[in-house]
Amino acid sequence: MEKIITQLQETLGTEKVLTAPVDLVAYSFDGTFEQQLPDVVVLSESTADVVAVVEIAAREGVPIVPRGMSSGLAGGSIPMPGSIVLSLTRMNHILEIDEENMTATVEAGVIAVDLEAAAAKRGLFYPPDPSSNKQSTIGGNIACNAGGPRCLKYGVTGDYVMGLKVVLADGRVLETGGKPIKNVVGYDLTSLFIGSEGTLGIITEALLRLLVQPGFVHTSRAEFLSLEDASRTVNAILRAGVVPATLELMDETAIACIEEAMQLGLPLDVEAMLIIETDGSDEAAVEREIETVARVCRENGARKVSVAQDEAERARLWRARRSVSPSLARRAPNKLGEDITVPRSAIPEAIRRIKAIGTRYGLPIVVFGHAGDGNLHPNVLFDRRDPEQWAKVEPIVGEIFQTALDLGGTLSGEHGVGVFKLPYVEHALGATSLDVQRRIKQALDPLNILNPGKVLPDM
Repeated sequence: MEKIITQLQETLGTEKVLTAPVDLVAYSFDGTFEQQLPDVVVLSESTADVVAVVEIAAREGVPIVPRGMSSGLAGGSIPMPGSIVLSLTRMNHILEIDEENMTATVEAGVIAVDLEAAAAKRGLFYPPDPSSNKQSTIGGNIACNAGGPRCLKYGVTGDYVMGLKVVLADGRVLETGGKPIKNVVGYDLTSLFIGSEGTLGIITEALLRLLVQPGFVHTSRAEFLSLEDASRTVNAILRAGVVPATLELMDETAIACIEEAMQLGLPLDVEAMLIIETDGSDEAAVEREIETVARVCRENGARKVSVAQDEAERARLWRARRSVSPSLARRAPNKLGEDITVPRSAIPEAIRRIKAIGTRYGLPIVVFGHAGDGNLHPNVLFDRRDPEQWAKVEPIVGEIFQTALDLGGTLSGEHGVGVFKLPYVEHALGATSLDVQRRIKQALDPLNILNPGKVLPDM
């Protein structure tokens, strides 16, 4: 590594190459509890910098771990011994917002919420909104195909990617897609890199589709004495002809933790709560939709349905939802947040089975998530210092994944595979799909230097 570090310093300048232990620690972890010190960190500032790093790594056969703001929840950006961590956070420029074509061209290190704000100033809208949107980068969102509460109506990150600039494993720069709305020449290489977690190429720029900013928004909160009633209501709302912008579910433990942490006046005697939001350009239509939502909730067992009367009240509701994950620390020092997806019809059964798993192992499992598109986030609460509790976590997670697969679902809706879900990938994909994906990886990265050991087992 000393030889490689010297080459990096000579090529990029010493100010872009970090080797001090105090710096390496900062790049040794992500949003999980895993940690591994890298040997060297490179702070890239341009596509040319990324090309230079890849060329050195390819020549020396050294792994590269691309990294954004490290908010990932699957271990996808955890370094490995003998690797180069390539940070893209300095590549944080919005290069263009094209109002006429309603697109944005951005570097990979742009923070998601910053793009949303820049688009909003021009009356435009970038819908993907992962819960980490104040921290996570566009490059990381694309690499994991991140979602968020607005996925039900607006789709995930990949639905807004029209083109990419990608540095391949041999140092060549590939540009895919473009501004034409219809573009079907050749294979869809843009989609190939979406969700690939840096294993096929390193994304340095993205061309993204924007929408017109919705003019009107209404947000409601529905309280349910029964978690099953709340789960059943999700499909009932959609069958009523309403496609909300968001349809979020929180169980009783999530509600209690948020209230204990933030004192927002949330009910503590219910099993579940739904946060439902409708939006659009026609005020009357948006009001009719939220009225329909309230009626359907009551018909399906909601004890109380309230609609936010102003922006401040709406902001409090969303503050509660976005605070679920950090507030769980009040119940246990550690949590493992998973990310399964099931067909909407299977949500009640999935929640029943997940809760039963927690009861059987004696560890609480909190369930919340984007119920409108079947994306649930079961969070196992435990104390890693307790060997007995820690030993239960892996089998619990295995049973949660099996539950999702048994109900026709899958392992991830937005967090990706990383390293945590590798043992379950073959079961989820099947042998033929896994073989095809391994062949793609081998074709694009024959030396296996791009984030090896992630996404596909034995790669």
